[in-house]
Amino acid sequence: MWTEEQSSELLELVGTERPVSQDTVAAVAAQLDRSTRSISSKLRKMGEEVDKVTPRGKTFSEEEELEIRNFLETNPDEYTYAEVAAQVCGGKFSAKAVQGKVLSMELTSAVKETPKKVAEKKYTEEEEATISRLAQSGAFLEDIAEALGKSLQSVRGKALSMIKHPNEELRLACIPTQRDKKEKAQDPLEALGDISELTVEEIAESIGKSPRGVRAMITHRGLKCKDYTAKKKVAA
Repeated sequence: MWTEEQSSELLELVGTERPVSQDTVAAVAAQLDRSTRSISSKLRKMGEEVDKVTPRGKTFSEEEELEIRNFLETNPDEYTYAEVAAQVCGGKFSAKAVQGKVLSMELTSAVKETPKKVAEKKYTEEEEATISRLAQSGAFLEDIAEALGKSLQSVRGKALSMIKHPNEELRLACIPTQRDKKEKAQDPLEALGDISELTVEEIAESIGKSPRGVRAMITHRGLKCKDYTAKKKVAA
């Protein structure tokens, strides 16, 4: 499972590279202690383009396998997979490829565990209190984002996580409404006001619709104009 904050962190680690290369995916996977498949899948679900995994044209030669073995036996538990990959075989293999090879060689105990990255807290307690206060007062997401100087996506994600906030005073009942989604476009017929003295042709010209489209709108809304009433034309 991914929280909104973890998703934001993922995008920050990936940076601006598009499509996202498999090397970047592997590096981020190591930092977040997740599988490359999980990273690629999440990025694609977020609408980001990720390079497909393609079989390497090169495999480990006996000499390269021996180089890896000698390196690990000489430096047990001193280097992570990424660091090993950078120092053996001229750095031509990715950390993921080296990890696979080390696994097949049964030398995983000789590799240093990749330190787990502690996610940086992106919101202070004061900012959480601000979100809670504004949300409870009925503020829109845009207003909260502006007050905090943060992106709409970030605030939405934080608000989502605050629905289950351990502090009841800060806990939100729901995500604040987004103003753009609440506002609806005005009905073009409603904007014209009283259409009873207007013909279909006049209405069509005013709102940029075809006469046929206007008749359909009138029928759907149960209205009438000078020469058309619902599905029945008014006699001339």
